[in-house]
Amino acid sequence: MHSPLEIAKNYVEVGIHKCNLSIFKMLLLGFFAGLFIGFAGIASTTASAGIPVASVAKLVGAVVFPAGMAMVLVAGSELFTGNNLIILAVLSGKTSVAKMLRNWLFVYIGNFLGAAFVAVLVVCGHTPDLFGGDLAQAIVNAAKARTDLAVSDSFIRGILCNILVCIAIWMSFAAKRVSGKLMTSFWPVMLFVLCGFEHCIADMYFGVAGLLTASQYGIQAEGLTWFHFLIKSLLPVTLGNLVGGAGIVGCGYYFAFLHKTPLSHKSSKAEEEEIDIAEEY
Repeated sequence: MHSPLEIAKNYVEVGIHKCNLSIFKMLLLGFFAGLFIGFAGIASTTASAGIPVASVAKLVGAVVFPAGMAMVLVAGSELFTGNNLIILAVLSGKTSVAKMLRNWLFVYIGNFLGAAFVAVLVVCGHTPDLFGGDLAQAIVNAAKARTDLAVSDSFIRGILCNILVCIAIWMSFAAKRVSGKLMTSFWPVMLFVLCGFEHCIADMYFGVAGLLTASQYGIQAEGLTWFHFLIKSLLPVTLGNLVGGAGIVGCGYYFAFLHKTPLSHKSSKAEEEEIDIAEEY
């Protein structure tokens, strides 16, 4: 198991690698992460759609959703919310703010394209027909629940969510085996879904899927519009995710472990190992 100090130092190297990716790779790997989170979104909704007890349905969906993070971590992709931790490399003076913002922008776009791609295919493939059409209503309800939130609530839930998402990624770096990465990342992700916190990449899928399903199946959903989805919901959630991930976890752990702590000189073997880690994440 890697110590928190080792995790912090390793993520500085990972952050440098992420910032040096080409725009094409940022978009492509971001697209894959959006796919994975989108798959987790439809899976969690499908698993919980037929359960009449709301608390049990929420728990079942929360247990299923971490499959998306598992794919992000192990299969190799770029997730905007996790990449908020690049702030560690910036504060350590190893990369620039401009490069970090460049990564965030293009990975975010890639994430949106991937999540929307899954949403479009789910609706075009008539997956919402499951359970006699009950899944269609569940998909619309999931989107409407997000657009019905007050802007302040969306922002605060975004903060809480990405604290847990970045902790999930941080904890996965502690493990040296895939099994350990999956186990450590599962719990924080399950908690954020169970508690109803808001993840901007997941919301990209839920919003697009809900809007398309409502249109395709003629389901009335007052307040579920593209404007409300993008401006009233997705924007404040994204800003909240930035505060929780980069502001609280990223900056907090920088000052806890890296501030006034010189990065130790690494052997060529250690550097090769960190390059492998960077390529994986």
